[in-house]
Amino acid sequence: MKNTKKTANKLPVPGKVRKGFRFYCAAVLSVALVFGCSVTAFAANDPIAVVNNLSDFIFGLIRAVGLILLGWGIVQVGLSFQSHDPSQRSNGFLTLAGGIVITFAKEILNLITG
Repeated sequence: MKNTKKTANKLPVPGKVRKGFRFYCAAVLSVALVFGCSVTAFAANDPIAVVNNLSDFIFGLIRAVGLILLGWGIVQVGLSFQSHDPSQRSNGFLTLAGGIVITFAKEILNLITG
């Protein structure tokens, strides 16, 4: 029986080409870093508006995480009904409940604080 093991026939890369590629990668990354960090920030006249915008952004991120957990909880509950696994079912319902609470965290906090 023949040896059917595949071997990768890589071409040798000369040292100058490798050094040039490293220089090119470093240049591209540094240019991307310079352009990425040089974004102009426009300040608002009202500092309360800035805080409210930041709060809306953070609660938007929290809502996105809550929706992901909510979806994962639905998947877990569905799989637990398919496999008849009670421990997975309880974990699924806990994940589902946590996703609902996290998704509606801003509304819950508004109800608590009035």
